Amino acid sequence: MKSMISSDDNKDATNADESSACNTNYTSHFSLLTSHFIKSSALQLGFSACGIAKAEPVDEDTARAYRQWIADGRQADMHYLEANIDKRLDPTLLLPGARSIIVVAMSYAPARRLPEGEYQIADYALGRDYHDVMKQRLRQLIPGLICVDTVPILERYWAVRAGLGFIGRNHQLIIPHRGSMFFLGVIVSTLEADSYDEPLSLSADPCGTCRRCLDACPTGALTSHFSPHTSHLSPLTSHLSPLTSSACLSYQTIEHRGPLAEDVSDKLGTTIYGCDRCQRVCPYNRHAEPTTIPELQPSDALLGMHRDDWHRLSREDYQRLFRGSAVKRAKYEGLMRNIEAVEHNLKTTNQDE
Repeated sequence: MKSMISSDDNKDATNADESSACNTNYTSHFSLLTSHFIKSSALQLGFSACGIAKAEPVDEDTARAYRQWIADGRQADMHYLEANIDKRLDPTLLLPGARSIIVVAMSYAPARRLPEGEYQIADYALGRDYHDVMKQRLRQLIPGLICVDTVPILERYWAVRAGLGFIGRNHQLIIPHRGSMFFLGVIVSTLEADSYDEPLSLSADPCGTCRRCLDACPTGALTSHFSPHTSHLSPLTSHLSPLTSSACLSYQTIEHRGPLAEDVSDKLGTTIYGCDRCQRVCPYNRHAEPTTIPELQPSDALLGMHRDDWHRLSREDYQRLFRGSAVKRAKYEGLMRNIEAVEHNLKTTNQDE
């Protein structure tokens, strides 16, 4: 998956770098955001969905749930999630005069994956780094503060508010009839929109009695018990319980530095980066259409990697294979740690058999 911890939870910087080049001197070109124009332009740029919400502080339930999540230490070692909480919970503090929040989704559902039986990488990281792919297109959409996991903002919250979808039990944004394999991007704008979107009107829990993602999670990072601190994102997501980051394989194989705990490493299967299990079993992803974005397609070099190639991977090979890739988030040492853990597990399993 695009990291269980990710979307609004990945390496954010706070500030002006993302806005300095695109926030200034544009009001003379635009006086009002035209919803139809913005959405049609987003589709032409390759985004799968687009919505617009009014910029304002998040609701009290969401703010309380997030602060409690931090207080409980569920962010593990991702200390950047503890910083700039006021800004994360109020986008008007990110950009003075903010009036609108434009949210886009871009599919990363793969047309091709690594061959079955070989070591696997999470689908979101098969192509080029989504930060670069998304930002390049967002800059063409409308000037404003561009947020692609580099600014403290609750992207999934705003995707719900902008009517893109709902939050499933796997904690991912699910777009009806399209699934959850999407990157999210946000533009915070100082312009008013001619119309704002509303959250989807859902009469019941959209996940129903399904618990496939809960059962598929090998470490218990996803749990089904109710918590009074989980009514975030909308009243219809009170079925969610807090995600425990330290138990998530995406966190462990990407964000965590240092050795993997044994009770984590023996759950990796053949995956050396990330985890997609809760998304692979989600019924909504039966409708996922493979991405046609050229930059998100895996390279022939990556698809041609075999186990022996991974074991022999040098630092130079790593730099060449993952140039411009999100996999570099784990660093060479982290990826080799993961490869060694998977290799050890497979040898142990073969010996037991």
